[in-house]
Amino acid sequence: MIGYEDVERVLVSEAEIDEICTRLGKQISEDYKDKKLLLVSVLKGGVVFLADLMRKITCDCEIDFMSVSSYSGTKTTGVVKFKKDMDVDPEGRDILIVEDILDSGITLSYLKKVILDRNAASVKVCAFLDKPSNRVADIEAEYTGKQIPDEFVIGYGLDYNEKYRNLPFVGVLAEKVYVGK
Repeated sequence: MIGYEDVERVLVSEAEIDEICTRLGKQISEDYKDKKLLLVSVLKGGVVFLADLMRKITCDCEIDFMSVSSYSGTKTTGVVKFKKDMDVDPEGRDILIVEDILDSGITLSYLKKVILDRNAASVKVCAFLDKPSNRVADIEAEYTGKQIPDEFVIGYGLDYNEKYRNLPFVGVLAEKVYVGK
């Protein structure tokens, strides 16, 4: 299988991913049952999680996408680059940013401020994975799938230089892949 040889170990299995999406979908459905929910996925990493999560949400919702980045390889650059904006006007909407991983928090903190400045009714964050040991910005996710240690993870939408997104689980990337690069 392509990419499996670069996985040190599986951190989140396919079964656990389904359990996480089911749990979060139920909670989000209850919290937003009478609201105008707009799920905003952060491309590219968040799209796999969004696809699974939205199928577990039972309240009315719409989706949109944004593309931003603050990473190069395995490190954050500290600068958020805006590549694609939302198509839907967030004014008066309840926005739930759906992200693959909350790491440094720089990107999500920036996005949350941008959307709030556009007069959204509310802006919350749903992060599939949370890596609090790397947090630089003052932000927490209201909905979290799983807290993970400070390791470089791939799969289920997460990448290393655009590779490994299609792995059906979350794995730890073997250091041999990126050390010395």
